[in-house]
Amino acid sequence: QVQLVESGGGLVQPGGSLRLSCAASARTFVGAMGWFRQAPGKEEREFVAFIMLNGGDTDYAPSGKGRFTISRDDAKNTLYLQMNSLNPGVTTVYYCAATRQYIYLTSERAYAYWGQGTQVTVSS
Repeated sequence: QVQLVESGGGLVQPGGSLRLSCAASARTFVGAMGWFRQAPGKEEREFVAFIMLNGGDTDYAPSGKGRFTISRDDAKNTLYLQMNSLNPGVTTVYYCAATRQYIYLTSERAYAYWGQGTQVTVSS
């Protein structure tokens, strides 16, 4: 059973930066890992970014392009999301996810494995 554990969330001021981490209990995936977020009252999780585990190709939601960077450290089985120039808003929960698929990676339905989430609040 693979487990994903996020960390690094918290309170940050508008315009600030935050780095989220996701530790995987094992590197058994051959597809991709991604970050999603969910605002209060929203049923679906919104795509943020993904990274292919072979080749390292990445993709980002338009809201994060130029501000967010997804990366991974294979030696540590850890996924990261560096977020810069954060915009103020409601508290959002960021989730790490993993899949063996290679397609539909911007959809939460493609991911079989999920972490518990870490809260991010951007506020002054």
